[in-house]
Amino acid sequence: MTHINAYLNFNGQTREAMTFYQRCLGGELVMQKISESPMAARMPSEMGAKILHSSLTKNNIVLMASDMMGNNIVKGNSVALCVNCSSDEEVNSFFNNLSKDGNIVEPLHQSFWGATFGSLIDKYGVTWIFNYSKN
Repeated sequence: MTHINAYLNFNGQTREAMTFYQRCLGGELVMQKISESPMAARMPSEMGAKILHSSLTKNNIVLMASDMMGNNIVKGNSVALCVNCSSDEEVNSFFNNLSKDGNIVEPLHQSFWGATFGSLIDKYGVTWIFNYSKN
């Protein structure tokens, strides 16, 4: 089933913020540090303890967050819409349609976690993240 989640970006505060949200909302919190991922070899060592991806799940609530934007966060770009798609056709269609007159940040590709992944900023300045996992 296709659904959209909020994806928050922090500059080194993801662990603190997501732990706070878990205390407030409950649910299961999962976090992956950069040092625990295949990206670790391409990142400066001081980035190792930062959070690559986290998710807080409780019933139909899914809140995701990352430290990956670093110092590039400005008011307005700290939240993205993450579309978890249900097919190859859907992820390709959504991505192609929303990228028209926008800016592709990361083209759709096979990610190290096994999903088709990509991101873009649409013509209105909204950041979209796309993920399709065949699992």
